[in-house]
Amino acid sequence: GGQTAINLAEPLAKAGVTILGTQVADLDRAEDRDLFEQALKDLDIPQPPGQTATNEEEAVLAARKIGFPVLVRPSYVLGGRAMEIVENEEDLRSYMRTAVKASPDHPVLVDSYIVGQECEVDAISDGENVLIPGIMEHIERAGVHSGDSMAVYPPQTLSQKVQETIADYTKRLAIGLNCLGMMNIQFVIKDEKVYVIEVNPRASRTVPFLSKVTNISMAQVATKLILGQNLEELGYQDGLYPESTRFHIKAPVFSFTKLAKVDSLLGPEMKSTGEVMGSDTTLEKALYKAFEASYLHLPTFGNVVFTIADDAKEEALDLARRFQNIGYGILATEGTAAFFASHGLQAQPVGKIGDDDKDIPSFVRKGRIQAIINTVGTKRTADEDGEQIRRSAIEHGVPLFTALDTANAMLKVLESRSFVTEAI
Repeated sequence: GGQTAINLAEPLAKAGVTILGTQVADLDRAEDRDLFEQALKDLDIPQPPGQTATNEEEAVLAARKIGFPVLVRPSYVLGGRAMEIVENEEDLRSYMRTAVKASPDHPVLVDSYIVGQECEVDAISDGENVLIPGIMEHIERAGVHSGDSMAVYPPQTLSQKVQETIADYTKRLAIGLNCLGMMNIQFVIKDEKVYVIEVNPRASRTVPFLSKVTNISMAQVATKLILGQNLEELGYQDGLYPESTRFHIKAPVFSFTKLAKVDSLLGPEMKSTGEVMGSDTTLEKALYKAFEASYLHLPTFGNVVFTIADDAKEEALDLARRFQNIGYGILATEGTAAFFASHGLQAQPVGKIGDDDKDIPSFVRKGRIQAIINTVGTKRTADEDGEQIRRSAIEHGVPLFTALDTANAMLKVLESRSFVTEAI
């Protein structure tokens, strides 16, 4: 089962129910912060520096020691609920007072936030050998919840050394945590160093995706292992399964049109309500199918508006130039337009909110905008204009990108389509 099953395991065991598969003590070693840290130390596996806090002052002291930015989250929760990237002490104190109720029974985890490439694996262990069907590389960088990230299999940018390290750490963790059945591990890679973010000794939402693309019936295999068979008897070898020759994309699906009070800005708290898969012989074709299946369609020409936080303007400039190269008109809010102009790219200025008929929502209503790329800075809460802009995009079915990596993936699709059109 998922997180609910893990949370039910201990009371069921105490009630005398036999627990098959990974046992309660080992579930706790993955879920309890202190026990998990000790397990990683014993196995010589690195993780981002972090501490546990049971109150506001402990959280502040932990963050000062680790250094901002930090990733804060409650323990034993599903979907990154109440998880947040915090940049300073003021925001951390606000988080501890309003977002969670920390206590010795419900501690808050404070981790160093590493900006790197995220990936994840689902593994199946029989207690001695560990089958790893595949590594899924996230398209969005660390900071977007794995359930809201697009993912590609096989991985595209991970070196052979990194993949071997991931496979090694996965086996060490599965055996070291006495895992029997399925487990999911999240990794972040920075400067070719692999860190473990978290281990979930359970099935994950990526199991159907990996089962489909590898032809391994993962749930069935894991169930047979839990009931006493081993991988060799089932015809599987230890280690990383051979990669697919095709490209497969997992893309999230959102229900923002039906969930009016949910902001569409992506972050560490999960917001997607489903997912789709795109598969083909090239990465661009697989991306195209995934975007289309998740109702994110961009025409081959039109206008795109950029409203970008200061820390991302330089990266957005490259995207704007590429959009312009394939024939898109570039619009931008005041600060972003000024930055683009100072670097030789002229964008049509457009107001944010309340600028008569010249703001973004009015342009959206008139059908003059085909896509919006909107990022926010570190003060995520002080973004009322951005929230209205994102809401107008959702209401009128205009593709919205709040992560530049997703916009980059869409550009790859548009550029490949543009190339084909020119060739014809």
